[in-house]
Parts: sequence; structure tokens; C-alpha cells
Amino acid sequence: MDIAINILMTVATAATPLLIAAIGELVVERSGVLNLGVEGMMIMGAVGGFGVGYLTGSPWIGLLAAIVVGAVFSLLFAFLTLTIATNQVATGLSLTLLGLGLSGMIGTSFVGLPGERLPNLYIPVLTDLPVVGKLLFGQDPVFYISIALTIGVAWFLFRTRTGLTLRSIGDSHTSAHALGIHVIRYRYLAVMFGGACAGLAGGHLSLVYTPQWVENMSAGRGWIALALVVFASWRPWRVLIGAYIFGLIWIGQLHVQAIDLQQFAGMPWIVYQPIALLKSVPTQFLSSLPYLATVVVLVLISRNKRLTMMNTPASLGQPFVPDR
Repeated sequence: MDIAINILMTVATAATPLLIAAIGELVVERSGVLNLGVEGMMIMGAVGGFGVGYLTGSPWIGLLAAIVVGAVFSLLFAFLTLTIATNQVATGLSLTLLGLGLSGMIGTSFVGLPGERLPNLYIPVLTDLPVVGKLLFGQDPVFYISIALTIGVAWFLFRTRTGLTLRSIGDSHTSAHALGIHVIRYRYLAVMFGGACAGLAGGHLSLVYTPQWVENMSAGRGWIALALVVFASWRPWRVLIGAYIFGLIWIGQLHVQAIDLQQFAGMPWIVYQPIALLKSVPTQFLSSLPYLATVVVLVLISRNKRLTMMNTPASLGQPFVPDR
């Protein structure tokens, strides 16, 4: 039972940065902006959070720094695409490349240094409850932030007037502008929120998931977060489910690679043989499973044109220049 609980806790830890980054990008895309720079903002948040946490000795200050770094980095994208009206796809890709290179340069002096880890929550009595205690009341603080973000974004988008305005901008920025809505201001705020979430996700990687700095430690999670938004049809609750599915795949392949067949030698053939078959799969293939799953999901979604067109913000990726 303890092994199962520990596995579920690691799945939650692996899913948390995916969920946070995807929720932030969902808000950005609901405003009609396509930011492919999630990976770059995430890795910048990771190095910024680790560096500040290490220098100050406080992981909380490091986490705050990660959020600020992500938000500030997103402003570069916002300025280029919303003010100058550059191509959103090309600018987002450039932002990712810039983030990967800049983080590697900044993080050179932090390689190999011990990090400051955010402690897991502990509530007397509740955390000690059997089975559900650690799962519900013993996670890291960012886990609870991710759940609160999901609830908050779902409520904001579908239960508030401002959320309705944001969605209307994503569906038709021209009509929204004609009604007197300040389209650029809303999109700037949405992009900054997405950047802050990506930074927070990166901070989780370097302050919770692996409390150290490793170059390129985001390992493609930003791209998976982008795929999650499409997988979820731009719905927050579906993002939550998708993030945990991908988290399960991520952790599952690691546990398969760590299997020791000697521990199962005395078990019946019907149990031992499937485990031995899994163990015989090349580790390179197992490591690629999260990314293969991303490709498969996108292919399956693209086959359902009706579902995709029904939920996709109509103005997604389209530049908007007032009075032009």
C-alpha cells in the first residue's frame, strides 16, 4: 500500500508543472493569442527560481522569482506580437530558443549546487490518516496552487463577465474592438498570466520535482502543455484530467525502467511474463513514451474536425492592429 501511495504522489508531482503551464496557456489562447514559447518561459522560471532560492536560502522567494521571471519574459513576446504585430508562431518559437540558450548561460554557475526544496505540507492528524492522508494533505504547496488555479480559471472564464469578455476577444477581436473593448490590454494581461504560470511550473521543477539546476531540465514539458490545451478542447477541467494522464505515463515509464526482475522470480508465469516483457522494451523507447503519447493525442484530435472547430477560439493566432 505504501508503494502505491508513493507512486500516486510522484504522479501528482509530475503532473503539477504540466497542469500549471497548460492552464496558463489555456487563458492565453482563449484571448486569441498563440504563444509557443511556453518551453522557454518554463526553463527561464526554473533557472530564475533555483538561482534566487539558492542565493537567498528561501525556496518561497525562489518560487516568487520564478513567477516574476516567467511573466517578464512573456512581456517580450507580448510586445513583439501585440504591439509590433509580428507572427505569433515564429515569435513563440524564437522565445523558446532564446529561453533555452539564455537559461543555459545563466545556470552555468549553478550546476551541481544543492538546491532549496519546498517542504511538503504537514497537517497534524489529517496528514497521518491512512491511505488518503499523504495524498490529500501531504503534497507539496505547488500541488495545491495548481488545483486552486484550475478551479479559479474555470470560474473566471465561465462565471464572470471579464471571463466572457476575454473569450469574446478570442472568438472575434474585431467585433470586441467595435464594442469598445480594449483588445490589446486584455491580451497583454492574458499573456502575462500565461508567462507567470509557465514560470511557476519551471520553479516547481527546480524547487520541488528535482531541487537542483540541470540544463534543459524542462525536457519538452512546455510542448506537452501546449498539446494538453488542444487535448482538453480549451476546457480547464479536461486539462486537469489530461495532465494527470500524462503524469502517469511519465512516471510509469520510469518505474518500468527501474523494475528488478529478481523480485518477481517466484511469482506465477501469468504475472512474471508480462513484467519480463515490459522490462525487455528498450529504455530509449520507454523514455519517449510521453512524447509519443503527445503525438498520438494530437493526431486523434485532428481527425475530429467538428470537435476541433467547435471549441477553437476563432481568432487564435491572428494578429490584431486597432484601426488598421
